[in-house]
Amino acid sequence: MKRFIPFLKSDPLVAVVRLQGSISSTSQTALSDAALASMLEKAFRKGKPAAVALQINSPGGSAAQSSLIGARIRRLAEEHEVPVFAFVEDVAASGGYWIASAADEIFVDASSIVGSIGVISSGFGLPVFLARQGIERRVHTAGKSKSMLDPFQPEKDEDIARLDRLLSELHQNFIAQVRERRGARLKDDPELFTGEIWIGQSAVQVGLADGVGHLVPTMKQRFGDKVRFRRYDQRRPIWQRLSVRLVTDTLHSIEERAGFARFGL
Repeated sequence: MKRFIPFLKSDPLVAVVRLQGSISSTSQTALSDAALASMLEKAFRKGKPAAVALQINSPGGSAAQSSLIGARIRRLAEEHEVPVFAFVEDVAASGGYWIASAADEIFVDASSIVGSIGVISSGFGLPVFLARQGIERRVHTAGKSKSMLDPFQPEKDEDIARLDRLLSELHQNFIAQVRERRGARLKDDPELFTGEIWIGQSAVQVGLADGVGHLVPTMKQRFGDKVRFRRYDQRRPIWQRLSVRLVTDTLHSIEERAGFARFGL
C-alpha cells in the first residue's frame, strides 16, 4: 500500500524471469528472442526494479537465438541501469549458459549442471535406406554448396570440412561471449571450452558461477528481508497450443526431452 503514497519509499522490487526449456525459433514452446522480448522489456521497466533475477533451466539450443537473448538482456540492463542475477536450476548448458553469462552474477544449486561451452551439429544419413527401397534422389543446384550435407546423399569430405569451419566460428563466438562476461573470474582450466560440464561448487571453482545460492535468500541478503518479487513467465494463448503447430511442438518436445537427457535429467 505504501508504494502508492507520495514521497514514501517502497520496498525494493526484484523482477523474476523464468527461462525454461530449449532455445529455438522454430517452436511456440521454445525460448526465442521474439517470444521473450515483451516479457523482458516489462521485467526491466515495470515498477523500477532494483534487480532482475533470471531463473534458468535450459540444455541449450540455437546459437543465434542464445546470442540474441543474451544481447537483449545486456542492452536492457544497461539502459535501465539494473543489475542482473542468474539462478540455475537443473541445468544451464550450452546456449543455456550463454544466456546465464549475460547476468552480472551467476548462482547455482549444489547439484546444478553448468557449462558445455561448445557447438554441436547432428542429423541422419539415409542414402543406403533409399537405395534399398529403390528410390533415386534427384537434386539440381545452381551453386556448388547448395546441397551441402544433404541427408539423402553420401557425406562429402568438402562438406564435412565446411561444417567444421562453421562450427569452429560459432564456438569462437561462444568463447568470446564467456570471456567478455566472466573476465578474470575464469580459471585457467584447459577443459573450460571443450564442451565439458561442471556441477555446483565445481562450476564456482572454475569461474563459471559466482556461488552456490538460491533466489529468495540471495536476493534478501542483497536487498533486505522486505524485498518484493514480481514474477514473469511465458504465457501462450490456448489457441496457440491447440493449433496446427501442435505436431511441430510435439516433435520439439521430444527434441527438448533429448536435450535434457544428455545431462541425465
